[in-house]
Amino acid sequence: MSEHEFWVFLEGLWKKGRVQQVSCVINFDDPGFSAMAGYMQGHALLPQGHDLISEDDIVRMGSLLFRGEVSSKAKEAVLIILAHYPSETALTILTKYNLKPDKALEFFGRMALEECAIWNE
Repeated sequence: MSEHEFWVFLEGLWKKGRVQQVSCVINFDDPGFSAMAGYMQGHALLPQGHDLISEDDIVRMGSLLFRGEVSSKAKEAVLIILAHYPSETALTILTKYNLKPDKALEFFGRMALEECAIWNE
């Protein structure tokens, strides 16, 4: 799956709606808080029915995390989807990614792994 194919796929899922969310962000200077707020805001990318995506598509999406030419925004979307996908496959992809995450996505990757582990309990 290319980055373009991913966005087309995700836009198709969004036609069915996005997961409802409520969030509040207060402007703080704390970098940790800002990183957490960014992760929470990333949930706006989560489509309805994200848990019904096929394992094959999850693997194809996950492969984008390991390609340097893929944008951070696309990787954030993949991380959010994988974080909410209740399968050993998603957990394995996120574990592998967190061994050597993109510098700019270290916090995002760590949070996605922790969230996925919770969904897989």
